Amino acid sequence: MTKKDPNLNISSREMRALEFNAQYYGISLLQLMENAGRNVAYEIANRFEPDRKVAIFCGLGGNGGDGFVVARHLLSMGFQIKVFLAGRRRDIFHESARANFAALQFLRNIEIIELSDSSAIPKIDADIIVDALLGTGTKGKLKPPITQLVETINGLSGFKLAVDVPTGIDSDTGETLGPTVKADVTVTFHAAKTGLANARKYVGELVVSDIGLPRQLATYSGPGDVQLVTKKRNLTAHKGDFGRVLAVGGSEVFSGAPTLVSLAALRTGVDIVYLAAPTKTATAISSISPDLITVKLEGNHLKPNNTKELKPYIEAVDAVILGPGLGLHPDTKEFVMECVTAVEAAGKPLLLDADGLKAFAGSKRPFKMPAVLTPHAGEYTILTGQKLPDGIDERIALVQETASELNCVVLVKGKIDIICSKRRHKVNFTGNPGMTVGGTGDVLSGIIGALLAQKAAAFEAAVAGAFANGAAGDFVANKVGYHMVATDLLEWLPHVLNDPMSHIEVRQQSG
Repeated sequence: MTKKDPNLNISSREMRALEFNAQYYGISLLQLMENAGRNVAYEIANRFEPDRKVAIFCGLGGNGGDGFVVARHLLSMGFQIKVFLAGRRRDIFHESARANFAALQFLRNIEIIELSDSSAIPKIDADIIVDALLGTGTKGKLKPPITQLVETINGLSGFKLAVDVPTGIDSDTGETLGPTVKADVTVTFHAAKTGLANARKYVGELVVSDIGLPRQLATYSGPGDVQLVTKKRNLTAHKGDFGRVLAVGGSEVFSGAPTLVSLAALRTGVDIVYLAAPTKTATAISSISPDLITVKLEGNHLKPNNTKELKPYIEAVDAVILGPGLGLHPDTKEFVMECVTAVEAAGKPLLLDADGLKAFAGSKRPFKMPAVLTPHAGEYTILTGQKLPDGIDERIALVQETASELNCVVLVKGKIDIICSKRRHKVNFTGNPGMTVGGTGDVLSGIIGALLAQKAAAFEAAVAGAFANGAAGDFVANKVGYHMVATDLLEWLPHVLNDPMSHIEVRQQSG
Protein backbone atom coordinates (compact mmCIF):
# COMPACT_ATOMS: atom_id res chain seq x y z
CA MET A 1 0.00 0.00 0.00
CA THR A 2 1.37 3.41 -0.98
CA LYS A 3 1.31 5.95 1.83
CA LYS A 4 1.20 9.71 1.42
CA ASP A 5 2.55 12.69 3.31
CA PRO A 6 0.45 13.01 6.52
CA ASN A 7 1.17 16.75 6.61
CA LEU A 8 -1.03 17.40 3.55
CA ASN A 9 -4.59 18.32 4.54
CA ILE A 10 -7.89 18.48 2.69
CA SER A 11 -11.40 19.48 3.79
CA SER A 12 -14.43 17.29 3.22
CA ARG A 13 -15.87 19.66 0.59
CA GLU A 14 -12.56 19.77 -1.27
CA MET A 15 -12.37 15.99 -1.19
CA ARG A 16 -15.89 15.68 -2.61
CA ALA A 17 -14.98 18.10 -5.40
CA LEU A 18 -11.82 16.15 -6.16
CA GLU A 19 -13.72 12.86 -6.33
CA PHE A 20 -16.28 14.47 -8.65
CA ASN A 21 -13.51 15.80 -10.85
CA ALA A 22 -11.86 12.38 -10.85
CA GLN A 23 -15.00 10.89 -12.40
CA TYR A 24 -14.91 13.61 -15.06
CA TYR A 25 -11.33 12.65 -15.91
CA GLY A 26 -12.12 8.94 -16.07
CA ILE A 27 -11.48 7.63 -12.55
CA SER A 28 -14.74 6.18 -11.25
CA LEU A 29 -15.96 6.18 -7.66
CA LEU A 30 -16.06 2.40 -7.94
CA GLN A 31 -12.31 2.38 -8.67
CA LEU A 32 -11.60 4.72 -5.77
CA MET A 33 -13.71 2.62 -3.41
CA GLU A 34 -11.93 -0.53 -4.51
CA ASN A 35 -8.52 1.05 -3.90
CA ALA A 36 -9.57 2.40 -0.52
CA GLY A 37 -11.00 -0.88 0.76
CA ARG A 38 -8.11 -2.93 -0.57
CA ASN A 39 -5.58 -0.67 1.14
CA VAL A 40 -7.39 -0.95 4.46
CA ALA A 41 -7.38 -4.73 4.09
CA TYR A 42 -3.63 -4.69 3.38
CA GLU A 43 -3.07 -2.51 6.44
CA ILE A 44 -4.79 -5.13 8.57
CA ALA A 45 -3.00 -8.04 6.85
CA ASN A 46 0.37 -6.37 7.51
CA ARG A 47 -0.42 -6.24 11.23
CA PHE A 48 -2.16 -9.58 11.85
CA GLU A 49 -1.92 -13.20 10.80
CA PRO A 50 -4.84 -14.65 8.80
CA ASP A 51 -7.64 -16.62 10.45
CA ARG A 52 -8.36 -13.80 12.89
CA LYS A 53 -12.00 -12.84 13.51
CA VAL A 54 -12.92 -9.49 11.95
CA ALA A 55 -16.12 -7.55 12.64
CA ILE A 56 -16.77 -4.86 10.02
CA PHE A 57 -19.39 -2.23 10.87
CA CYS A 58 -20.73 -0.63 7.69
CA GLY A 59 -23.00 2.32 7.08
CA LEU A 60 -25.34 2.75 4.13
CA GLY A 61 -23.16 5.24 2.22
CA GLY A 62 -19.72 5.46 0.69
CA ASN A 63 -17.86 4.67 3.91
CA GLY A 64 -19.89 1.47 4.23
CA GLY A 65 -18.97 0.68 0.63
CA ASP A 66 -15.30 0.89 1.60
CA GLY A 67 -16.09 -1.59 4.37
CA PHE A 68 -17.68 -4.04 1.94
CA VAL A 69 -14.48 -4.00 -0.12
CA VAL A 70 -12.42 -4.55 3.05
CA ALA A 71 -14.56 -7.60 3.82
CA ARG A 72 -14.06 -9.14 0.38
CA HIS A 73 -10.28 -8.67 0.38
CA LEU A 74 -9.81 -9.90 3.95
CA LEU A 75 -11.87 -12.98 3.15
CA SER A 76 -9.55 -13.75 0.23
CA MET A 77 -6.60 -13.42 2.62
CA GLY A 78 -8.00 -16.03 5.02
CA PHE A 79 -9.63 -13.90 7.72
CA GLN A 80 -12.98 -14.79 9.31
CA ILE A 81 -15.44 -12.03 8.42
CA LYS A 82 -18.74 -10.77 9.80
CA VAL A 83 -20.36 -7.63 8.37
CA PHE A 84 -22.73 -5.61 10.56
CA LEU A 85 -24.89 -3.32 8.43
CA ALA A 86 -26.37 -0.21 10.07
CA GLY A 87 -29.81 -0.66 8.51
CA ARG A 88 -31.44 -2.69 5.76
CA ARG A 89 -29.60 -3.69 2.61
CA ARG A 90 -32.38 -2.18 0.50
CA ASP A 91 -31.55 1.24 2.02
CA ILE A 92 -27.93 1.38 0.82
CA PHE A 93 -28.03 4.68 -1.07
CA HIS A 94 -24.53 4.98 -2.54
CA GLU A 95 -24.35 3.46 -6.04
CA SER A 96 -20.81 2.11 -5.72
CA ALA A 97 -21.57 0.81 -2.22
CA ARG A 98 -24.56 -1.10 -3.61
CA ALA A 99 -22.33 -2.65 -6.25
CA ASN A 100 -19.81 -3.78 -3.65
CA PHE A 101 -22.50 -5.09 -1.34
CA ALA A 102 -23.87 -7.16 -4.23
CA ALA A 103 -20.42 -8.75 -4.53
CA LEU A 104 -20.66 -9.96 -0.90
CA GLN A 105 -24.11 -11.52 -0.98
CA PHE A 106 -23.07 -14.75 -2.66
CA LEU A 107 -19.91 -15.28 -0.58
CA ARG A 108 -21.08 -17.96 1.84
CA ASN A 109 -18.14 -17.47 4.20
CA ILE A 110 -19.20 -13.90 5.01
CA GLU A 111 -22.05 -13.50 7.47
CA ILE A 112 -24.07 -10.30 6.95
CA ILE A 113 -26.16 -9.06 9.88
CA GLU A 114 -28.62 -6.21 9.28
CA LEU A 115 -29.09 -3.94 12.31
CA SER A 116 -32.06 -1.63 11.81
CA ASP A 117 -32.35 -0.90 15.55
CA SER A 118 -30.22 -1.25 18.64
CA SER A 119 -32.14 -4.23 19.98
CA ALA A 120 -30.83 -6.32 17.08
CA ILE A 121 -27.16 -5.95 18.04
CA PRO A 122 -25.91 -9.44 18.97
CA LYS A 123 -23.00 -10.42 21.16
CA ILE A 124 -19.84 -9.94 19.11
CA ASP A 125 -16.57 -11.85 19.35
CA ALA A 126 -13.81 -10.29 17.24
CA ASP A 127 -10.05 -9.79 17.27
CA ILE A 128 -10.24 -6.87 14.84
CA ILE A 129 -13.03 -4.30 14.56
CA VAL A 130 -13.38 -2.10 11.48
CA ASP A 131 -15.39 1.12 11.73
CA ALA A 132 -16.84 1.92 8.29
CA LEU A 133 -20.06 3.52 9.52
CA LEU A 134 -19.72 7.20 8.58
CA GLY A 135 -17.03 9.03 6.64
CA THR A 136 -16.07 12.59 5.79
CA GLY A 137 -18.79 15.18 5.52
CA THR A 138 -20.78 13.93 8.50
CA LYS A 139 -22.47 16.88 10.21
CA GLY A 140 -24.90 17.10 13.10
CA LYS A 141 -25.47 14.80 16.03
CA LEU A 142 -25.34 11.05 15.46
CA LYS A 143 -28.63 9.16 15.44
CA PRO A 144 -29.65 5.58 16.24
CA PRO A 145 -28.65 2.94 15.37
CA ILE A 146 -25.27 4.61 14.70
CA THR A 147 -24.95 5.86 18.28
CA GLN A 148 -25.52 2.36 19.71
CA LEU A 149 -23.15 0.79 17.20
CA VAL A 150 -20.42 3.26 18.15
CA GLU A 151 -20.90 2.37 21.80
CA THR A 152 -20.81 -1.33 20.87
CA ILE A 153 -17.52 -0.86 18.98
CA ASN A 154 -15.95 0.99 21.91
CA GLY A 155 -17.08 -1.76 24.27
CA LEU A 156 -15.22 -4.46 22.32
CA SER A 157 -11.70 -5.40 23.34
CA GLY A 158 -10.22 -6.07 19.91
CA PHE A 159 -7.97 -3.90 17.74
CA LYS A 160 -10.00 -1.03 16.24
CA LEU A 161 -9.39 0.48 12.82
CA ALA A 162 -11.40 3.43 11.47
CA VAL A 163 -11.93 3.86 7.75
CA ASP A 164 -11.17 7.45 6.62
CA VAL A 165 -12.35 9.06 9.91
CA PRO A 166 -13.58 7.61 13.20
CA THR A 167 -17.38 7.69 13.30
CA GLY A 168 -18.52 10.61 15.45
CA ILE A 169 -15.78 13.01 14.37
CA ASP A 170 -16.44 16.10 12.26
CA SER A 171 -13.64 15.58 9.74
CA ASP A 172 -13.27 19.33 9.15
CA THR A 173 -13.09 20.55 12.75
CA GLY A 174 -12.29 17.50 14.86
CA GLU A 175 -15.35 18.12 17.04
CA THR A 176 -17.27 15.13 18.39
CA LEU A 177 -20.87 14.68 17.23
CA GLY A 178 -21.91 12.35 20.02
CA PRO A 179 -20.51 8.94 20.94
CA THR A 180 -17.25 8.59 19.00
CA VAL A 181 -15.25 5.56 17.94
CA LYS A 182 -11.89 5.47 19.66
CA ALA A 183 -9.63 3.86 17.08
CA ASP A 184 -6.17 2.36 17.43
CA VAL A 185 -5.48 3.22 13.78
CA THR A 186 -7.27 5.45 11.29
CA VAL A 187 -6.60 4.87 7.59
CA THR A 188 -7.60 8.03 5.74
CA PHE A 189 -7.51 8.47 1.99
CA HIS A 190 -5.53 10.74 -0.36
CA ALA A 191 -4.76 13.35 2.32
CA ALA A 192 -5.35 13.87 6.01
CA LYS A 193 -8.69 15.47 6.70
CA THR A 194 -8.31 18.88 8.33
CA GLY A 195 -10.03 17.98 11.61
CA LEU A 196 -8.09 14.82 12.39
CA ALA A 197 -5.20 16.71 13.97
CA ASN A 198 -7.67 18.00 16.61
CA ALA A 199 -9.01 14.53 17.43
CA ARG A 200 -5.85 12.51 18.11
CA LYS A 201 -7.29 10.63 21.07
CA TYR A 202 -9.94 9.15 18.77
CA VAL A 203 -7.81 8.81 15.63
CA GLY A 204 -4.94 6.85 17.13
CA GLU A 205 -2.16 6.23 14.63
CA LEU A 206 -2.92 8.06 11.39
CA VAL A 207 -2.13 6.34 8.08
CA VAL A 208 -2.66 8.37 4.88
CA SER A 209 -3.31 6.00 2.01
CA ASP A 210 -3.00 6.63 -1.72
CA ILE A 211 -6.16 5.54 -3.58
CA GLY A 212 -5.09 6.44 -7.10
CA LEU A 213 -5.78 10.19 -7.21
CA PRO A 214 -2.65 11.69 -8.78
CA ARG A 215 -1.47 14.92 -7.16
CA GLN A 216 -1.69 16.56 -10.59
CA LEU A 217 -5.44 15.96 -10.70
CA ALA A 218 -5.90 18.40 -7.83
CA THR A 219 -4.63 21.16 -10.12
CA TYR A 220 -7.26 20.54 -12.83
CA SER A 221 -10.61 22.32 -12.87
CA GLY A 222 -13.73 20.21 -13.24
CA PRO A 223 -17.43 19.86 -12.45
CA GLY A 224 -16.58 19.47 -8.77
CA ASP A 225 -15.33 23.05 -8.71
CA VAL A 226 -18.71 24.23 -9.98
CA GLN A 227 -20.45 22.19 -7.29
CA LEU A 228 -18.22 23.80 -4.66
CA VAL A 229 -19.65 27.26 -5.38
CA THR A 230 -23.23 26.34 -6.28
CA LYS A 231 -25.56 27.95 -3.78
CA LYS A 232 -28.67 25.91 -3.07
CA ARG A 233 -32.06 27.61 -3.01
CA ASN A 234 -34.85 26.88 -0.56
CA LEU A 235 -38.53 27.76 -0.58
CA THR A 236 -38.04 30.62 1.89
CA ALA A 237 -35.47 32.46 -0.28
CA HIS A 238 -35.87 36.22 -0.71
CA LYS A 239 -34.64 38.73 -3.27
CA GLY A 240 -31.04 39.51 -2.46
CA ASP A 241 -30.26 36.16 -0.84
CA PHE A 242 -28.31 35.18 -3.96
CA GLY A 243 -26.33 38.34 -4.33
CA ARG A 244 -26.30 41.78 -5.88
CA VAL A 245 -23.69 42.85 -8.42
CA LEU A 246 -22.54 46.25 -9.63
CA ALA A 247 -21.05 46.14 -13.14
CA VAL A 248 -19.15 49.30 -14.08
CA GLY A 249 -18.17 49.77 -17.70
CA GLY A 250 -19.11 51.12 -21.08
CA SER A 251 -18.19 54.23 -23.03
CA GLU A 252 -19.24 56.10 -26.15
CA VAL A 253 -17.74 53.31 -28.24
CA PHE A 254 -18.47 50.18 -26.20
CA SER A 255 -21.87 49.13 -24.89
CA GLY A 256 -21.91 45.39 -25.59
CA ALA A 257 -19.24 44.37 -23.09
CA PRO A 258 -20.96 45.57 -19.89
CA THR A 259 -24.27 44.23 -21.23
CA LEU A 260 -22.82 40.73 -21.65
CA VAL A 261 -21.25 40.92 -18.19
CA SER A 262 -24.57 41.83 -16.61
CA LEU A 263 -26.62 39.22 -18.45
CA ALA A 264 -24.06 36.52 -17.59
CA ALA A 265 -24.22 37.49 -13.91
CA LEU A 266 -28.00 37.16 -13.99
CA ARG A 267 -27.78 33.78 -15.73
CA THR A 268 -25.35 32.65 -13.03
CA GLY A 269 -28.07 33.28 -10.47
CA VAL A 270 -27.63 36.64 -8.79
CA ASP A 271 -30.85 38.45 -7.95
CA ILE A 272 -29.94 41.98 -9.02
CA VAL A 273 -27.35 43.54 -11.31
CA TYR A 274 -26.82 47.29 -11.45
CA LEU A 275 -25.06 48.30 -14.66
CA ALA A 276 -23.33 51.66 -14.30
CA ALA A 277 -22.25 53.40 -17.50
CA PRO A 278 -22.09 56.90 -19.02
CA THR A 279 -25.58 58.31 -19.59
CA LYS A 280 -25.91 57.78 -23.37
CA THR A 281 -24.43 54.30 -23.15
CA ALA A 282 -26.65 53.32 -20.21
CA THR A 283 -29.74 54.58 -22.04
CA ALA A 284 -28.87 52.49 -25.09
CA ILE A 285 -28.26 49.43 -22.90
CA SER A 286 -31.65 49.86 -21.21
CA SER A 287 -33.32 49.15 -24.54
CA ILE A 288 -31.52 45.81 -24.97
CA SER A 289 -33.19 43.90 -22.13
CA PRO A 290 -35.83 44.62 -19.49
CA ASP A 291 -33.75 42.51 -17.08
CA LEU A 292 -31.07 45.20 -16.85
CA ILE A 293 -31.08 47.97 -14.27
CA THR A 294 -28.89 50.80 -15.52
CA VAL A 295 -27.23 53.52 -13.47
CA LYS A 296 -26.68 56.54 -15.68
CA LEU A 297 -23.44 58.31 -14.84
CA GLU A 298 -22.70 61.89 -15.85
CA GLY A 299 -20.53 62.41 -18.96
CA ASN A 300 -19.57 60.58 -22.14
CA HIS A 301 -16.84 58.62 -20.39
CA LEU A 302 -16.19 57.76 -16.78
CA LYS A 303 -14.11 60.15 -14.74
CA PRO A 304 -13.03 60.52 -11.10
CA ASN A 305 -16.12 62.41 -9.89
CA ASN A 306 -18.34 59.50 -11.00
CA THR A 307 -16.97 57.54 -8.06
CA LYS A 308 -19.08 59.61 -5.67
CA GLU A 309 -22.23 58.68 -7.63
CA LEU A 310 -21.31 55.00 -7.37
CA LYS A 311 -20.57 54.81 -3.65
CA PRO A 312 -24.20 54.07 -2.58
CA TYR A 313 -24.32 51.20 -5.06
CA ILE A 314 -20.92 49.89 -3.99
CA GLU A 315 -22.20 49.82 -0.43
CA ALA A 316 -25.44 48.07 -1.44
CA VAL A 317 -24.02 45.22 -3.54
CA ASP A 318 -22.09 42.06 -2.72
CA ALA A 319 -19.49 42.29 -5.51
CA VAL A 320 -18.25 44.74 -8.14
CA ILE A 321 -17.19 44.05 -11.74
CA LEU A 322 -15.04 46.84 -13.14
CA GLY A 323 -13.59 47.36 -16.59
CA PRO A 324 -15.58 45.98 -19.56
CA GLY A 325 -15.83 48.54 -22.36
CA LEU A 326 -14.55 51.48 -20.28
CA GLY A 327 -12.18 52.83 -22.90
CA LEU A 328 -8.84 54.35 -22.02
CA HIS A 329 -9.48 58.07 -21.70
CA PRO A 330 -6.99 59.60 -19.20
CA ASP A 331 -9.92 60.55 -16.94
CA THR A 332 -11.16 56.96 -17.05
CA LYS A 333 -7.79 55.61 -15.97
CA GLU A 334 -7.90 57.88 -12.93
CA PHE A 335 -11.51 56.83 -12.28
CA VAL A 336 -10.49 53.17 -12.20
CA MET A 337 -7.93 53.76 -9.47
CA GLU A 338 -10.42 55.76 -7.38
CA CYS A 339 -13.14 53.18 -7.90
CA VAL A 340 -10.82 50.37 -6.80
CA THR A 341 -10.06 52.37 -3.65
CA ALA A 342 -13.79 52.88 -2.98
CA VAL A 343 -14.54 49.16 -3.43
CA GLU A 344 -11.62 48.37 -1.16
CA ALA A 345 -12.91 50.76 1.50
CA ALA A 346 -16.31 49.08 1.37
CA GLY A 347 -14.67 45.66 1.72
CA LYS A 348 -16.46 44.24 -1.32
CA PRO A 349 -14.89 41.64 -3.66
CA LEU A 350 -13.81 42.92 -7.06
CA LEU A 351 -13.54 41.46 -10.56
CA LEU A 352 -11.17 43.60 -12.65
CA ASP A 353 -11.12 42.98 -16.40
CA ALA A 354 -10.44 44.44 -19.84
CA ASP A 355 -9.84 48.21 -19.86
CA GLY A 356 -9.91 48.19 -16.07
CA LEU A 357 -6.81 45.99 -16.13
CA LYS A 358 -5.08 48.32 -18.56
CA ALA A 359 -5.88 51.31 -16.37
CA PHE A 360 -4.53 49.47 -13.35
CA ALA A 361 -1.34 48.50 -15.23
CA GLY A 362 1.90 49.46 -13.57
CA SER A 363 0.35 49.68 -10.11
CA LYS A 364 2.24 47.45 -7.74
CA ARG A 365 0.01 48.01 -4.75
CA PRO A 366 -1.60 44.83 -3.44
CA PHE A 367 -5.35 44.56 -3.14
CA LYS A 368 -6.83 44.75 0.34
CA MET A 369 -10.05 42.95 -0.54
CA PRO A 370 -10.77 39.70 -2.42
CA ALA A 371 -9.98 40.42 -6.07
CA VAL A 372 -9.90 38.45 -9.32
CA LEU A 373 -8.05 39.75 -12.38
CA THR A 374 -8.86 38.14 -15.75
CA PRO A 375 -6.33 39.16 -18.42
CA HIS A 376 -5.59 37.37 -21.67
CA ALA A 377 -1.89 37.02 -22.54
CA GLY A 378 -1.64 40.48 -24.10
CA GLU A 379 -3.39 42.17 -21.18
CA TYR A 380 -1.15 40.28 -18.79
CA THR A 381 1.90 41.81 -20.48
CA ILE A 382 0.34 45.29 -20.24
CA LEU A 383 -0.58 44.69 -16.60
CA THR A 384 2.81 43.42 -15.46
CA GLY A 385 5.30 44.43 -18.13
CA GLN A 386 6.23 40.76 -18.50
CA LYS A 387 5.62 38.42 -21.42
CA LEU A 388 4.27 35.00 -20.61
CA PRO A 389 6.70 32.17 -21.41
CA ASP A 390 5.66 29.33 -23.71
CA GLY A 391 5.88 26.45 -21.20
CA ILE A 392 2.81 25.83 -19.04
CA ASP A 393 4.83 25.24 -15.85
CA GLU A 394 6.81 28.44 -16.42
CA ARG A 395 3.58 30.34 -17.06
CA ILE A 396 2.05 29.06 -13.84
CA ALA A 397 5.13 30.09 -11.86
CA LEU A 398 5.10 33.62 -13.29
CA VAL A 399 1.35 34.12 -12.87
CA GLN A 400 1.59 32.89 -9.30
CA GLU A 401 4.29 35.48 -8.62
CA THR A 402 1.93 38.17 -9.89
CA ALA A 403 -0.92 36.85 -7.75
CA SER A 404 1.32 36.93 -4.70
CA GLU A 405 2.66 40.41 -5.48
CA LEU A 406 -0.83 41.88 -5.97
CA ASN A 407 -2.51 39.73 -3.27
CA CYS A 408 -5.23 38.59 -5.62
CA VAL A 409 -6.32 35.78 -7.90
CA VAL A 410 -5.11 36.02 -11.50
CA LEU A 411 -6.89 34.11 -14.26
CA VAL A 412 -4.96 34.21 -17.54
CA LYS A 413 -7.33 33.30 -20.38
CA GLY A 414 -6.03 31.14 -23.19
CA LYS A 415 -6.19 27.73 -24.81
CA ILE A 416 -5.46 26.46 -21.31
CA ASP A 417 -6.65 28.90 -18.66
CA ILE A 418 -4.29 29.42 -15.73
CA ILE A 419 -5.79 30.38 -12.37
CA CYS A 420 -3.43 31.32 -9.54
CA SER A 421 -3.61 32.65 -6.02
CA LYS A 422 -0.45 33.16 -4.04
CA ARG A 423 -0.71 29.61 -2.65
CA ARG A 424 -2.75 27.59 -5.13
CA HIS A 425 -3.09 27.10 -8.85
CA LYS A 426 -5.35 25.25 -11.26
CA VAL A 427 -5.58 24.92 -15.01
CA ASN A 428 -8.77 24.75 -17.04
CA PHE A 429 -9.16 22.85 -20.29
CA THR A 430 -12.74 23.73 -21.31
CA GLY A 431 -13.30 26.08 -24.25
CA ASN A 432 -12.56 25.98 -27.95
CA PRO A 433 -11.23 28.12 -30.84
CA GLY A 434 -14.71 29.48 -31.59
CA MET A 435 -14.50 31.42 -28.33
CA THR A 436 -12.01 33.87 -29.83
CA VAL A 437 -15.12 35.83 -30.86
CA GLY A 438 -15.50 39.07 -28.92
CA GLY A 439 -17.52 39.00 -25.72
CA THR A 440 -16.80 35.53 -24.35
CA GLY A 441 -14.38 37.04 -21.84
CA ASP A 442 -17.14 39.41 -20.71
CA VAL A 443 -19.39 36.43 -20.08
CA LEU A 444 -16.59 34.95 -17.97
CA SER A 445 -16.36 38.16 -15.94
CA GLY A 446 -20.09 38.10 -15.29
CA ILE A 447 -19.98 34.50 -14.10
CA ILE A 448 -17.10 35.07 -11.70
CA GLY A 449 -18.54 38.35 -10.42
CA ALA A 450 -21.84 36.59 -9.70
CA LEU A 451 -20.09 33.80 -7.81
CA LEU A 452 -18.19 36.37 -5.76
CA ALA A 453 -21.51 38.02 -4.92
CA GLN A 454 -22.80 34.63 -3.78
CA LYS A 455 -19.95 34.53 -1.24
CA ALA A 456 -17.65 32.12 -3.09
CA ALA A 457 -13.97 32.49 -2.26
CA ALA A 458 -12.06 34.35 -4.97
CA PHE A 459 -9.96 31.38 -6.10
CA GLU A 460 -12.91 28.99 -6.15
CA ALA A 461 -15.06 31.52 -8.04
CA ALA A 462 -12.36 31.98 -10.68
CA VAL A 463 -11.82 28.24 -11.17
CA ALA A 464 -15.54 27.46 -11.39
CA GLY A 465 -16.10 30.44 -13.68
CA ALA A 466 -13.38 29.33 -16.08
CA PHE A 467 -14.80 25.81 -16.27
CA ALA A 468 -18.43 26.93 -16.70
CA ASN A 469 -17.65 29.58 -19.30
CA GLY A 470 -15.56 27.20 -21.41
CA ALA A 471 -18.07 24.38 -21.03
CA ALA A 472 -20.91 26.62 -22.21
CA GLY A 473 -18.79 27.50 -25.24
CA ASP A 474 -18.15 23.83 -25.91
CA PHE A 475 -21.88 23.08 -25.91
CA VAL A 476 -22.39 25.89 -28.41
CA ALA A 477 -19.59 24.58 -30.63
CA ASN A 478 -21.09 21.10 -30.45
CA LYS A 479 -24.39 22.50 -31.68
CA VAL A 480 -23.43 25.14 -34.28
CA GLY A 481 -19.70 24.70 -34.79
CA TYR A 482 -17.35 27.62 -34.38
CA HIS A 483 -19.84 30.11 -35.85
CA MET A 484 -20.83 31.31 -32.42
CA VAL A 485 -21.45 34.67 -30.80
CA ALA A 486 -21.01 35.48 -27.14
CA THR A 487 -24.74 35.60 -26.43
CA ASP A 488 -24.94 31.92 -27.42
CA LEU A 489 -23.03 31.09 -24.23
CA LEU A 490 -25.76 32.69 -22.13
CA GLU A 491 -28.29 30.11 -23.35
CA TRP A 492 -26.09 27.16 -22.31
CA LEU A 493 -24.72 28.56 -19.07
CA PRO A 494 -27.70 27.44 -16.92
CA HIS A 495 -27.33 23.92 -18.31
CA VAL A 496 -23.68 23.81 -17.25
CA LEU A 497 -24.41 25.22 -13.80
CA ASN A 498 -27.32 22.82 -13.23
CA ASP A 499 -25.43 19.75 -14.43
CA PRO A 500 -21.69 20.44 -14.76
CA MET A 501 -20.92 16.75 -15.27
CA SER A 502 -22.93 16.83 -18.51
CA HIS A 503 -19.91 18.42 -20.20
CA ILE A 504 -18.15 15.06 -20.11
CA GLU A 505 -20.11 13.97 -23.18
CA VAL A 506 -18.91 16.99 -25.18
CA ARG A 507 -15.34 16.47 -23.96
CA GLN A 508 -15.39 12.81 -25.00
CA GLN A 509 -16.77 13.65 -28.44
CA SER A 510 -14.09 16.29 -29.03
CA GLY A 511 -11.31 14.00 -27.79
